[in-house]
Amino acid sequence: MAAKSNPIPSVWARQQREPDQPALSRASIVREAIVMLDADGIEALSMRKLGARLNAGATSLYRHVATKDELMELAVDEVAAEITVPPAGGPDWRAAATEAAASFRATALRHPWLSSILGQAGLAYLGPNLMAYSERLAALFTSAGFPEPSRAIDTVLSYVIGMSTTEAAWLTTVARSGETEADFIARLMPAAQQAAAGHDHLTDAYADAGVHAIVDPVEIRDNKFAYGLEVVLDGLALRLADAP
Repeated sequence: MAAKSNPIPSVWARQQREPDQPALSRASIVREAIVMLDADGIEALSMRKLGARLNAGATSLYRHVATKDELMELAVDEVAAEITVPPAGGPDWRAAATEAAASFRATALRHPWLSSILGQAGLAYLGPNLMAYSERLAALFTSAGFPEPSRAIDTVLSYVIGMSTTEAAWLTTVARSGETEADFIARLMPAAQQAAAGHDHLTDAYADAGVHAIVDPVEIRDNKFAYGLEVVLDGLALRLADAP
């Protein structure tokens, strides 16, 4: 007799049970979880704390969501609906890819926990909103003429997720300080410049960075993201030109 296979550990791979408490729905659980995640991060979220916020026991939550990992999959897919991708077939695929990347970054900064979850191994990509997002990206790069659009998509997303993860972590640190970003940098910069002392290239870089970052740190971050994305798209454009 064949051994029974283990279930796939994903909310998207099992059938949802009928709810026992109509007032407590999966949607309401996910919405409240996102509020908690945005405010305090992944580490602060637990089924017990979430149940308390919803005036329900953790056992009641488990009737709708089997594990915290499943809850995270649902939360990821919920916020993925906020990411936009321009319609495929436009005259400028680079402009469309840039707009899609900017939308992803903006969503990731509104929800600082998102990029770190997407950067981990998991099955969150099976959710309907993420599937729809991936389909729109595939249509965009296919219409641009990429023979293997999935590779172009992976390249762009790897850059965007990586940069967004770093940026979100930085902004979380700033938020915990209770200061504005410019004030936090101004207070941090003397220590950074001291650490760079004796390293000629770093000393010059920190001297310049300190002045500009304090004036407009948001513009600095925007420009840094845009520069890296341009480099990535330049590389893809070369590959596209060489495609059969």
